[in-house]
Amino acid sequence: MPGFFSWVSSLFSKTPPIQPPAPDTRLLNPAPSGAPDTTGPESDLGGQLEDHLFAWLLDAEPARLQRVADDYRRELAELERRLNMNEMEELPRKPGSLPMLMRALSNETTERKELTSIILSDPSLTDQLLQVANSLYFRPGDQVIESVDQAVFILGVDGIRNVIAAAVMRPMMAARNSREALFAQRSWRWGLTCARAAEMIAKIHRDDTSAHFMVGLLPALSYITIRRELGRICRTHGSGHEPEPALLKVALVRYQWATCQLLANIWNLPPKYHAWLLSAERPAPRQAHSALTDGLLLGTREVLRHARQRNLSEDDLRRIVHLPPEQLNKVRSALLNLLKEGKPSQMRA
Repeated sequence: MPGFFSWVSSLFSKTPPIQPPAPDTRLLNPAPSGAPDTTGPESDLGGQLEDHLFAWLLDAEPARLQRVADDYRRELAELERRLNMNEMEELPRKPGSLPMLMRALSNETTERKELTSIILSDPSLTDQLLQVANSLYFRPGDQVIESVDQAVFILGVDGIRNVIAAAVMRPMMAARNSREALFAQRSWRWGLTCARAAEMIAKIHRDDTSAHFMVGLLPALSYITIRRELGRICRTHGSGHEPEPALLKVALVRYQWATCQLLANIWNLPPKYHAWLLSAERPAPRQAHSALTDGLLLGTREVLRHARQRNLSEDDLRRIVHLPPEQLNKVRSALLNLLKEGKPSQMRA
């Protein structure tokens, strides 16, 4: 059964090494289909969109984000050391019941009762799953999902896969102060929107939808991880205060992809996830757009538009997202409905 959890059969296989961080590598790398490089006007649009995203996530005017990396040499060096030495202290916890749950989800003969029993064996995962399942990103209609059995019945196996993937992020929502909480909440909203966009675009391409939902979550999860780790570094090795927005932007730009690869490693995701991440980070000449790339671009633009932040025009959006107009409008409509109907508390669930 293909999907996010198809990695179970290769659980013990060797995963690719993490690529070393490339300074100032963009998250949003649109390249015109068939173009020889990524330095054209479409790439500039991706940079503009990313700048707007940082201003919103960090709740800071663009002018506050312009300080250079040399101003934060000590903090960045410590973050890079922890990343390279696998000493990050703020990585998300993997539920102990996950391997058994993954095997059950990958088995077509697994009954709903067995799946429910496995989930209920982990109280923390149970609580996270129910809260995520009742967010408007997942819950169909107005019906409140009150039990794990009901969630499995209503959402189905594919739906439960995605809910569990999203529930991985939920413990990262706990914040030490209001600024960290705002960043986590906005990152959560952005991550789920990008994941949904990547999932829907993968369906158009007849690709693995559940896998693209999970890989679409990784950038947002990496942002929350970096934000929390850098906060810890500043409190213990730096100024003793919360990291400044400009420092956070430098860290996110510089280490976002390496952190995504690290998260894929610690979750034992199969090699194709690493390949998708690397392809989005460093698109090859004449490379066609992937569902991940288009999902990140479209999800980012629609989240910013809904939040009434600077984003991109309709014409520029069509230039960087490589979908036929009818399919692009269909995906956008679905994303806008989720963003419009979801109350802030439900979006954060």
